[in-house]
Formats: sequence, C-alpha cells, structure tokens
Amino acid sequence: MPKFAANLTLLFKELPFLDRFEAAATAGFAAVEVLFPYDDAASEITRRLTANNLKMVLINTPPPNWAGGDRGFGAIAGGQARFQHDFRRAVRFAQAFDATHLHIMAGKAQGQVAHQTFVENLRWAAKQAPAQSLTIEPINAQDMPGYYLNDFDQAAAIIAEVGAPNLGLQFDAYHAEKITGDLWSTWDTHKAITRHIQVGGLPDRREPIRGDVDFPAWFRKVDADGYAGWVSGEYHPTAQTEAGLIWMRG
Repeated sequence: MPKFAANLTLLFKELPFLDRFEAAATAGFAAVEVLFPYDDAASEITRRLTANNLKMVLINTPPPNWAGGDRGFGAIAGGQARFQHDFRRAVRFAQAFDATHLHIMAGKAQGQVAHQTFVENLRWAAKQAPAQSLTIEPINAQDMPGYYLNDFDQAAAIIAEVGAPNLGLQFDAYHAEKITGDLWSTWDTHKAITRHIQVGGLPDRREPIRGDVDFPAWFRKVDADGYAGWVSGEYHPTAQTEAGLIWMRG
C-alpha cells in the first residue's frame, strides 16, 4: 500500500487545530498536510510536527481569505503583484515546515489571457524557489465553479509549457473521477508527472471506503506503478475521524 498522510484542515476537526497533529500521529499517520497554515505561528506548528515525528507534505498558496474569498491568483490577469506577495510568504512557511510540496492555486479566470498569466506566474515561481517542489491541481467545476484549472490534460499541457523541473501535478482522485469519470485511465495518463496524491470518496467526498470507486484496488495499482510519494486523505469524515480510518489500514 502507498504511504498515507492526513489532511489536518479536514480530518480531526473534532479537535482544535493544533491538537490534530498528535491525533494524526496516534492514529498511525507519519505525515500531514494543511491547506492554509497561516493563522498560527509557524514556530508552533513546527513544534507540533517535531513533537509528533510528523512530516509536512503539502501546504497551499495563497495565504489569507479562504473562507468565502479568492481561490488563488495564479491565473488572474493584473493580479501578479498579489500573487508574488502571497507566494513569497507561502515559501517562507513551507521552508519553516520543510514542506515537501507547495500547491499554487490558479483562481477563477478563463480564456487565453488567464492561460498566459498562469504560465508566466508559474515560471516566475519556479525560478523564485528552485529548491521547492511546486504543484498545480485540477479542480472540478461542480465543486468550484469558474476555477481556471479544471482539466487534467490542461494541467499537463501547462506543466509542459512552463518546463520547470520543480513543477508537477497534484493528482486528486476525487476531482479526477468527477472531471473525467474514469479515475483509472486518468491516472495511467498522468502518473508520470504526479508529485502528490489526494483522495476522497465519491460522490460526496467522504471516506474513500465505499462508493463509486474501488479505492483499495486503486491504491494497490498506484503502489504497483511505483509511485513513491504520499497519498493524503482529504475528505469530510462521516463522524469521528478515527472511526473512519479503515481505508488506510489495508
């Protein structure tokens, strides 16, 4: 089976945020990700990571105003200054946590100008932080209407056009199934450029146990294909988080 991580933005929400690190370690996770770890001191989050022997595998950029606010600025024409400001701040946090990946969000946009803006911003970011692994993630249009990056072939083409060795694909299995209707073939097409995987059950992003996708079989496929990165549980627990972790136990 692959290596599993816990998304602490969504899992263990029955606990205060800083207490979720210990809960994840106790549940058997060796790594975590946090979507927007900007409301607490980086030093305190680092302390919790160290105390619980946890690896931070991913954070998102940009920082603030996620609740009801913008979903990134990467593809927003005229938003380059905001993008660069937020990216520099996110890199400082990623370095403090020794985060494996930094996910760059595109934002709501459309058209050729958005495409060119996104490519230029990604090239700038890749040069700005050459030692940091960067990812982009297609998000389905039902869950996030208007989000610019909403197709896996589109993401692959952008990664190829940017041509940066530190830029790769963030493969969310939930979004892959929602976008293409065929998680398995989408994985086969794009596994070579995948840096990080996230999972949530279909159709309602609950535990990846039952539903439209045989996740245990897909995990075995991912492992057999030689994927060496982390697979992060990014879903909404049906009840207490611990009660639903059968999906990661094999």
